[in-house]
Amino acid sequence: MKAEEDNILDTIRKTIPPINNEGWKFIAIFALVTAMLGLLSCTLFWIGFVLTLWCAYFFRDPIRMVPTREGLIVSPADGLIHKIVKVVPPQELNLGEGERTRISVFLNVFDVHVNRVPLGGKITSLHYKAGAFFNASLDKASEENERQYLTVTTADNKTIGFVQIAGLVARRILCQVKQDQEVVTGERFGLIRFGSRVDVYLPEGVEPLVMVGQRAVGGETIFADMQSNETSRSGIAI
Repeated sequence: MKAEEDNILDTIRKTIPPINNEGWKFIAIFALVTAMLGLLSCTLFWIGFVLTLWCAYFFRDPIRMVPTREGLIVSPADGLIHKIVKVVPPQELNLGEGERTRISVFLNVFDVHVNRVPLGGKITSLHYKAGAFFNASLDKASEENERQYLTVTTADNKTIGFVQIAGLVARRILCQVKQDQEVVTGERFGLIRFGSRVDVYLPEGVEPLVMVGQRAVGGETIFADMQSNETSRSGIAI
């Protein structure tokens, strides 16, 4: 009987992911408003109840199996790989004037919004910039929206830049790491509320191992391998 109960509890834990600490205050607000709406209308109560469930779902923070082999760069977020282009990185990242491959991940309001470090090392640059709130899928979002720039440098002096970009309904970027902090690949470093984009600028000469249109899983999907000579991948939707 004890073994069966443990199996049930284990199944529940795996099925219902934990909630990020930043989400509890919002869930409480949604629940309170729902209770107040319930005093006015049964219909409004059920609408509020569904929205409260969505709020809890939005702030879920599932455990991920992060690959630990040296040289692997992982996705910083769940979402759709929206664009892969070669561009000159923003000056705020201090990555020089040469072009780098930028991988853009677009997160909708149903994706996990906890962001993860794509490559372990030391945080060597942090720069926040206020801005507008255009649709995060638009090109101008990377230049005009609210954003947080981060750069990580590895022990062998490889650098990677990544940027949190607020979206159309996002109104707050949370970055929870500090200058000169040591981080590991896949470590949680912040989140964006509610709907957003994260850009990753690969080291020079490193090719992406993902494709436009592919769904990425934060902390698990391998964006690139600094120890590989494989060329960029292509694929088809089937």
